[in-house]
Amino acid sequence: LPMMNTDPRTGHVVPRPKGNLSEDFRSAPVFIMGKVIMVTGGTGLVGSAVKEVIDAENNAEEKWVYLSSKDGDLTNPADVEAIFEKFQPTHVIHLAAQVGGLFANMKHKVQFWRNNVAMNDNIFQECHKRGVEKLVSCLSTCIFPDKTTFPINETMIHDGPPHFSNEGYAYAKRMVDVQNRMYKSQYGCNFTAVIPTNIFGKHDNFHLEDSHVIPGLIHRGMNCLKEGKDFEIWGSGTPLRQFIYSVDLAKLMIWTLRSYEESDPIILSVGEEDEIAISDVAYAVAKAIGMPREQVKFDTSKADGQFKKTADNRKLRKYLPDFKFTPFEEAMDTTVAWFKENYDVPGAVRGAVAL
Repeated sequence: LPMMNTDPRTGHVVPRPKGNLSEDFRSAPVFIMGKVIMVTGGTGLVGSAVKEVIDAENNAEEKWVYLSSKDGDLTNPADVEAIFEKFQPTHVIHLAAQVGGLFANMKHKVQFWRNNVAMNDNIFQECHKRGVEKLVSCLSTCIFPDKTTFPINETMIHDGPPHFSNEGYAYAKRMVDVQNRMYKSQYGCNFTAVIPTNIFGKHDNFHLEDSHVIPGLIHRGMNCLKEGKDFEIWGSGTPLRQFIYSVDLAKLMIWTLRSYEESDPIILSVGEEDEIAISDVAYAVAKAIGMPREQVKFDTSKADGQFKKTADNRKLRKYLPDFKFTPFEEAMDTTVAWFKENYDVPGAVRGAVAL
């Protein structure tokens, strides 16, 4: 591995010179030997998708390391220092975070704040100390102001408070955007963040009570199919949402690592024209699991929630106007097939057995 440079006057680490980054996520860049890319949260939904994409590239000039909680506690500075010392990363994709459902966020706001802030600060400090060439962190659209106009874009993150229910998590994640700018301003670090919309795919959390909409619908739909019951959806099914398949997000995050040079964040999402009604999501789930369409029912006595939460992907399209997202039904079929194949494999599917 190349030695880290130090300023002879101060002894401080000077970031390594940037490599020759690719202009296109589809072709592997010309990297020097010894490039090590470390992915925190590397065994989850997005980390597993990154591994799938990278394995298909088969680029011998890169070494990718996928961390899990077994590698250490990222809230502990000593553990994080030991991890960086062991793997000597030149690049980092930071996916790890403490996340949870609505009730967990409301009940444990302090823990969500403290643990995520500690995790992020430890990662930032080690990346700076060791001259890591690029750090890409992952944010979420839930950090945007509760009261805002749509579509939301990257400039609106700090325009007002987030929803009170997840303020601990949201403010901790907002600080990543602040840290990116500060580390670049003071030290010249090449740190940035991505903001995906609703992610789904293989290796998701399919828990019946504590998962996002698509994995929750897949698991519940499968149970209804087995029990011969109607597949009941709360609300009218008319609200629209943007969904991004995990493999598409992985490709875009790899492009961000290699080619996106702004410290300001970038929204990674399908466009407003590809928003999908919750009813169509339910019908896609039913089709993928082999359930008759007429078995899908909507309980209109239940509230719908917000009709649209559109995120603006024009910045992404400025950089990658020709990127092709996986068709929604194709991505759904792949996700359901993986869920069915792995449901009975011990430890393979998170949430496969309700707690």
